[in-house]
Amino acid sequence: MGKIVSLVYLSLDGVMEKPTWTGPYFSAEHAKFAHGQLFSSDALLLGRVTYEGMAAAWPLMEESDGDFAVRMNTIPKYVVSTTLDTAEWNNTTVVRGGDLAAEIVELRERHTGDILLYASGVLVNSLIKLELLDELKLWLHPVIVGSGKRLFPEGVDPTSWRLATTAAFSSGTMILDYRPTGRG
Repeated sequence: MGKIVSLVYLSLDGVMEKPTWTGPYFSAEHAKFAHGQLFSSDALLLGRVTYEGMAAAWPLMEESDGDFAVRMNTIPKYVVSTTLDTAEWNNTTVVRGGDLAAEIVELRERHTGDILLYASGVLVNSLIKLELLDELKLWLHPVIVGSGKRLFPEGVDPTSWRLATTAAFSSGTMILDYRPTGRG
């Protein structure tokens, strides 16, 4: 059974929105780690807003970003949306979200490898609440942004997580890999 693995860029003050602020911290180490995550995964899972941004960008990046962009464009993708009727990005299926828990369980059963969930804060929080998020990888950047959408909004239900692994890059960026407590 596949695992749902969330990858979220965060600032020190918890902002995830419009992560152009990550640019100065991107390095070869970062690229290698991201490459490993993508190429060891079976599929992508995205919320609608993240999907629309990625679908507009990645099809144009194959020449500049090589095999990473090719993989982004060819890997099976699932976009959770109650408003999209069709998905134009290659190899994308719309998940209507009527019974999100059942649909995600079926998706996990369909794949044996990781299903990467990029950004998509609303979806991340929904899956945490449903106890369907298997890994939460926070890519913590050494910058305070000051304002913007935060991963965990005010009033989110409390949950406990244990630190499984860490990775530190020379740029000061760290990856904090968490797993829910009380689950395998």
